[in-house]
Amino acid sequence: MILAELFPYSRLIFTILYGITAVAIVGVVVSENRNPVKTLAWITVLVLLPVAGIVLYIFFGRSLKHVRMISRKKRRKLIKRDDIKHLMQSQSAAHDELPIKWQQMIKLVNSIQGSPYLANNEVQIFTNGRDKFEAYKRDLLLARNYIHIQYYIIENDNIGNEIATILKQKVQEGVKVRVLYDHVGSFHFDMSYFKKLRRAGVDVYPFMKITFPEFANRINWRNHRKITVIDGEVGYIGGMNIADRYVTGGKMGHWRDTHLRVKGDVVAAMQVSFAIDWNFMKRELIEESVPVVDPASISNPVGVQLVTGGPTSQWGNMAFVFQKAIENARKSIYIQTPYFLPSDSLLKALQVAALSKVDVRLMIPRKPDSFLLRYASYSYVKQCLDAGIKIYFYEPGMLHAKVVVIDDEFVTTGSTNFDFRSFEHNFEGNLLLYSKDFNQRMTRIMHDDMMQSTRISLRAWRRRSMWQKALESLTRLFGPLL
Repeated sequence: MILAELFPYSRLIFTILYGITAVAIVGVVVSENRNPVKTLAWITVLVLLPVAGIVLYIFFGRSLKHVRMISRKKRRKLIKRDDIKHLMQSQSAAHDELPIKWQQMIKLVNSIQGSPYLANNEVQIFTNGRDKFEAYKRDLLLARNYIHIQYYIIENDNIGNEIATILKQKVQEGVKVRVLYDHVGSFHFDMSYFKKLRRAGVDVYPFMKITFPEFANRINWRNHRKITVIDGEVGYIGGMNIADRYVTGGKMGHWRDTHLRVKGDVVAAMQVSFAIDWNFMKRELIEESVPVVDPASISNPVGVQLVTGGPTSQWGNMAFVFQKAIENARKSIYIQTPYFLPSDSLLKALQVAALSKVDVRLMIPRKPDSFLLRYASYSYVKQCLDAGIKIYFYEPGMLHAKVVVIDDEFVTTGSTNFDFRSFEHNFEGNLLLYSKDFNQRMTRIMHDDMMQSTRISLRAWRRRSMWQKALESLTRLFGPLL
């Protein structure tokens, strides 16, 4: 009342100022030349949610393109070390016997990231947390020189505390231990966990710590990678975080995931990835070396390439790799993902493949751990079924695996979900595996999962309620922002 008497035109002034601000932000969104779907989503939010739309854009809509995670000088110093330089040079012609389409994939990843094809690797697959963490703890206990750990989530629970006890022990033995965790991913957990690690001598650092006034600059950019490097000899990468639910199933009752243990040349590439992320947060270049691998020590070698991507990349690394893999398919495409929110180009690529009589199969959980992402994912099911894509709902519990299997020769798995956030907002890490033997192993696992899944028919899907259809349409509208 008093404000209105003092400023009789305050409402009009506010409306004009808001209009100018909204138009300016819309101009910024359009000028960034992003994915049109995402651009339209942000414009819709700005129009439908006055004031709140602007706040949401400031927090979640800004771009990190061309932000450097490591200076050119430090990058040159990192990759020109003798151990890394030898690795890069020794693998240059190792992929000549692969089919041309996969040689092109290798060249693509090398072009957008400078990541070489690495021929000498052993790979072990874990599909449950119990087996993964038993092997993980054994490897940590064997560490002699250093341990580098990077996870989106590290919980202060039984598994988390078992890992913490081992890390403290290794510090006492003189092992250098570095831990990088995502601040938002682990934000709702007890921070005393990390304080105890620091007091014990573990070098712990959060990725993009959420503080004020930097909150708006950091909240949307999350490091979703799950990478561990032990002495440069053993590496872990995949979809599992450090948490009890990967063993017990938690509130989902059952938690199905995929994680890899690797030995060989690719561990050096994982070390470089960790070093860049550590430098981005700590401004400290890791100096520990990686031993040169004797090819004779590797049994059943698998050709591997590491691809990482994130909002600072010039190119959409993960989306490019998925697009190329789908386009390369001639026989089959099998996909497992907890959330399915594809870009328009990736959805069309899958539809084109299915309409070309490629056997395209998509497996998602019947009930994922996110209500919004569940229905946003469901909104794409009919378009997939119309094109002949086979849809499977995994029934036992949460399917958190992120796997793509193409034809008989190629697999990619890691931290990348088949959704907008993984392709555009998160820092992700995947291995590309060029091996018929590994492909067969992963295909058998996926067939076993299909036996525990329900294949959805188009006729049955059309019978879902109008309420569900409306909810799918609404959540899909905000899909690019989730």
